[in-house]
Amino acid sequence: SPSPMSVRRVGFCLSDKKPKNQMQIPILCMSVFLSSTVQIDLTQSLGPQGPFDIIIHKLSDVIVEAEHDSQSQQLLDNFQSYVSAHPRTILLDPLPAMTQLLDRFASCRIMNWCICSPPYLEIHSAADLPSVQQTVISRGLSFPLICKTRVAHGSLSHEMSLIFSADGLADVQPPCVLQSFVNHGAVLHKVYVVGDRHYCVERPSIKNFPPGPCDRETIFFNSHQVSKPESNSDLTALDENVPYLPPPSSEAVAALVKELRVQLGMALFGVDVIINIHTHTLTVIDINIFPGYEGVPQFFSSLLSHIKTLLEQHSSAMNPASD
Repeated sequence: SPSPMSVRRVGFCLSDKKPKNQMQIPILCMSVFLSSTVQIDLTQSLGPQGPFDIIIHKLSDVIVEAEHDSQSQQLLDNFQSYVSAHPRTILLDPLPAMTQLLDRFASCRIMNWCICSPPYLEIHSAADLPSVQQTVISRGLSFPLICKTRVAHGSLSHEMSLIFSADGLADVQPPCVLQSFVNHGAVLHKVYVVGDRHYCVERPSIKNFPPGPCDRETIFFNSHQVSKPESNSDLTALDENVPYLPPPSSEAVAALVKELRVQLGMALFGVDVIINIHTHTLTVIDINIFPGYEGVPQFFSSLLSHIKTLLEQHSSAMNPASD
C-alpha cells in the first residue's frame, strides 16, 4: 500500500477565466507533493486520464451553462459519471454543494436559516411582479433594497441595483433576489476560507443611505467594480462624521466560518460580511464558491496544507493501522 507521502495524482479542472495566481496551483502541488498533476480535459473520457487521488475543480461555467446548453450538460454528466464510479477520489469541492451556491435563492435560504443576514425576497418570474410591492411589506423588507440576479456566477451576476421606492420596483428583472440594504459604513469584509483556515480582507463598499423610501432614481452598479481594492466610486464615498465601525471580532468570524463549513460541506469559499452600523451586528450578504483570494498571500500554503491533510486522512482510512 502507498504511504501517506508517496507520489499522488492530482487532477485539475480550473476555468481559464480564473485569476492567474490560481493557475500556479498545479506547479506548486507537483513541487510540494512530488505529485503527478494532470490538467483534466472534460471533452475527453476521464477514465484514461485518471486515476486521481484528488480533483480540484471550479466547474461554475459548465454548471451554469448546462442549464441551457446540451454540450455543457454532456461535459458535466461525464464528470459526474467518473466521480460516481470512483468514490475514493476526493473532490474539492463536492458538486452538489457548489451547485447550490450558484443559485442565490439557495444561498439566501442557507444564510437566512443559520446566520444573521438581511431580510430577502425571491422573485421567480414576471408573474411575481404585480404582487411584489405587497410582498416586500409583508416579508418585513425595507427600502432601500438591493437587487441581485438569481445566478451567482459570471459577469452578469455582478450587475446589481439599489431600489429606493415602490416605483423603483418597476426596474426589477426576474429571476432575482431583493435584499434589504443594510447601512455598513461603506466597508465590506471579505472572509476567504481554505479548509480549516480563513483570512479577512477589507474592501470598499456602498455608502450609507437614509433608511426608508425616497424619490431617488434606481442606481445600477457593478459590485465587482465597487469593491475593488482601488475603487474610487461615488457609491463608496462616505459623508463626513460617520462613526468608526470596529472590524468584526475574530471569534465571531471563526464561529461563522465553522458553522458555514458544516452547512455547506465545502472547504474553498468566500463570505461577504458587513457590520450593521446601527446594531453593530455581524451580517452576511453573500457566499461565493472558490473565490479569487485576492489579498491573501497565504492562499497557496493554506491550500497545499489542506490537500496534504485530506490525502493523509484518506490514506489512513484506506490503510487502517493493524492492532
